[in-house]
Amino acid sequence: MKNIVILISGAGSNMAAIVRAAEREHWADAPPRGLGARVAAVISNRPDAAGLALAQAAGIATAVVDHRAHPSREAFDTALAAAIEPHAPTLVVLAGFMRILTPGFVARYAGRMLNIHPSLLPAFPGLHTHQRAIDMGCRVAGATVHHVTAELDHGHIAAQAVVPVLPGDTADTLAARVRTQEHLIYPRAVAETLRNL
Repeated sequence: MKNIVILISGAGSNMAAIVRAAEREHWADAPPRGLGARVAAVISNRPDAAGLALAQAAGIATAVVDHRAHPSREAFDTALAAAIEPHAPTLVVLAGFMRILTPGFVARYAGRMLNIHPSLLPAFPGLHTHQRAIDMGCRVAGATVHHVTAELDHGHIAAQAVVPVLPGDTADTLAARVRTQEHLIYPRAVAETLRNL
């Protein structure tokens, strides 16, 4: 069985989309019907992350590694890896995980870690992507699933989705439109990556 470990920091909507796709598409079944894969655990750096309750309700193991309890990024990443490893991950999926990971952590899961970013990378890496797209007068925006590298919001692109930027859009209305596409492309990109691992 290929194990997926999902890292979250908040509501976990992309995590929930992946869990729903795994159930709907019978990922746990052996190929060719399924992928021989399951979501083995959901781990958050925030104890109050709402996504933890969603995962628990789905019968998925959860854990918290509070970044505030660690004196450095390296110490946090060591503790995070210690929480991930018992689940023998084939793939580590960042789904709204709001921590910058150290190069050592990234190297540990090189080629086996995906992230989703709410812009059409390489445009607008980092934060406040929707407002930046509006401020620049972009006609389109979107989301990108990419393989994680030591460089922030960089790495091979696994999937992208494009949405229009409409007159009168705010960062919130644009974010909502992008999020609907995130929930479609992220499960597909996870499944495709699993087929190649």
